Amino acid sequence: MSGTTTAAVRPRRRAAQTGTSRWLVLVVLCASLLLVALDATVLHVAVPAVTEDLRPGAMELLWIVDVYPLVCASLLILFGTLGDRIGRRRVLLLGYGLFGVASAVAAFAQSAETLILARALLGVGGAMIMPATLSILRQVFPDRRERALAIGIWSAVAAVGAAVGPLLGGFLLEHFWWGSVFLVNIPLMLVSLPVGRILLPESRGERKGPWDVTGALMAAAGLFGTVLGVKRLGGGEAVASPFTVLPLLIGAALLFLFVRRQRRHPHPLVDLRMFGRPAFSTSVGCIVLAMLALVGLELIAAQYLQLVLGLSPLQTGLRLLPLTVAAMAAGLAGARMLRRFGPRRMVCCGFCLTAVAVLTLTAMGGTDDTALLLAGFVLLGFGLETTLFGAYESMLSEAPADRAGGAAAIGETSYQLGAGIGIALLGSVMNAAYAPGLRSVPGVPRHESAAAGHSLGEAYEVAGRIGGTAGAALRRAARDSFVHGLHVTLLVSAGLLLLGAVMALRLPWVMQCGEEPAGGEVELPAPREAEARAEAAAGKSRVSA
Repeated sequence: MSGTTTAAVRPRRRAAQTGTSRWLVLVVLCASLLLVALDATVLHVAVPAVTEDLRPGAMELLWIVDVYPLVCASLLILFGTLGDRIGRRRVLLLGYGLFGVASAVAAFAQSAETLILARALLGVGGAMIMPATLSILRQVFPDRRERALAIGIWSAVAAVGAAVGPLLGGFLLEHFWWGSVFLVNIPLMLVSLPVGRILLPESRGERKGPWDVTGALMAAAGLFGTVLGVKRLGGGEAVASPFTVLPLLIGAALLFLFVRRQRRHPHPLVDLRMFGRPAFSTSVGCIVLAMLALVGLELIAAQYLQLVLGLSPLQTGLRLLPLTVAAMAAGLAGARMLRRFGPRRMVCCGFCLTAVAVLTLTAMGGTDDTALLLAGFVLLGFGLETTLFGAYESMLSEAPADRAGGAAAIGETSYQLGAGIGIALLGSVMNAAYAPGLRSVPGVPRHESAAAGHSLGEAYEVAGRIGGTAGAALRRAARDSFVHGLHVTLLVSAGLLLLGAVMALRLPWVMQCGEEPAGGEVELPAPREAEARAEAAAGKSRVSA
């Protein structure tokens, strides 16, 4: 027999829960997520090689780096809700294929324009893959205790992918050309496509009424404008610049109209009634606050390690590795902690632990303190992953099963928006605390001081150009000002984290365990002929008995 068999929810659930099939599904989903997480960071170390080979302009280079997360964040809601409509596995497999093709185009790109296009297509593929992995996971693990463990493994894999990306990129660049950082995706996709088609179950939500194409495009355009404006703010662009203000205003207006349309539409893409559930809306807010407080801080910490302590990129990656290991440990232990402490205490304590880690790091100075950094990064990784795990699990469990794709897309979009706003906000705080310390360095002209106030890297360039006593004084002042700005930024971040701990008090006190009713219809790969005969024979024997 071939094709698929549509079954009722109850037979499907029995089939999903027999043997180890659901854990094999989790392995496939984690492999999917690993690819997307790797691709988000693997290019960072290849930027100098790309610049040398393709000679992109400043704007082209910016788009090469930013177009992937920008397109991915913009299309999460579109493809998450489309998966609820036409089938989550179908969208996931299409994402696999597009990701593989786009990786090949990027690897052999001969111009900056081709690479930008390929990175945009990678973003489309990533937006198809990310919500589908969470929504399929929601479907095949109806028991909340098992689902919590699955989400913990899923989140640990995400942490591994983000951390391994730069290390893998650095290794490949030492032995091959820059395109190899994209070619690594192709063998994995060639394996994932057939394996995913065989193992992954098809599931979809209740298909009532037509899919709201206008609403989907409105959400995509609104998110694109909003994320673009936020990214430009985070990149140091002037707030009054029309290239910053216009995308923000247009994006915010489109998102407002999207929400208004969803409230009035008889068959909305996103069921806004989910936000009326305190656990769902609070979980989304916790995800935004956690990323807002910490993503910009991570970038600043990388600059501190390289520019203040003088570590190489590889040494910097190794110093940040304990953060990733601690995050993996928290993800794997998350299910047990959630059962024991409940969502409220888990997320609240995660925020508080992360705030303690951030305050511990305020002791960082101009000299290397390995023990302090190790302790701070371990606490930071464990606390952050504990917070995100509890928030994601609560959000996904509160969402109806037939709206799992839309709920997963909301969670991923919140993550991306929080990260973008965090870079803009904490970057602005850092610049405001850093720049004043360079305005009156003896022997340094005013225009040079103004240039040095843009960033620590620029200050070092100016100091090298000036040379002599004035250059040394400028370099010392820039380093001290950067450390001061880092301390101020850490304090602001700690305040945001404590605000998140207060917000988490709205989460449920106890984790409600047990198997939940699934919604919508599901499809299973048809049984093989021998299995079908065996099932038929068993049915006859039961009848005769």
